[in-house]
Amino acid sequence: MNDDTAMTTAGARRFHTLVVLVENKPGVLTRVAGLFARRGFNIDSLAVARTDDPRFSRITIMVDAESAPLEQVVKQLDKLINVVEIRDLDPSESVERELMMVIVEGQPQERGEIMDLVRIFEARVLNVGVDKMMLSLSGAPSRLDDFEDLLRPYGIVELQRSGRIALPRLSKTS
Repeated sequence: MNDDTAMTTAGARRFHTLVVLVENKPGVLTRVAGLFARRGFNIDSLAVARTDDPRFSRITIMVDAESAPLEQVVKQLDKLINVVEIRDLDPSESVERELMMVIVEGQPQERGEIMDLVRIFEARVLNVGVDKMMLSLSGAPSRLDDFEDLLRPYGIVELQRSGRIALPRLSKTS
């Protein structure tokens, strides 16, 4: 079991993926983040972008349920004026993705091994220097974790992850 589906001692999921549809107005993200800070809620990951309708943005927040009860988080979010909808996405009923960019030491004698990992994980080479390579991978957070772990022995120079985004799975019945 990876850390994004870790269970609490009571058997409930520790991390929850909240997808919050908000009005696309200045200051909304500040108010949402401020609510978490004021209440002492821990955010594990945060991603925000405009939706297909320019009037709205979607905020995807990974919340650590051990820092505060989920119901309390949802109630506080629901009180914010610009919040339109809040959904708690169960990992088994949603698709989650994240983007990682990484600069790894890439001495010429090691590049073949690194390229094998790139092919296996279907990553992309973004840039190559004399002794370093810049790679990117998008996918399920656990897949990025695995890729990162396998790159560590080569020497990770710099790493950036986007934070996860999620949508509910599509129904297989009509």
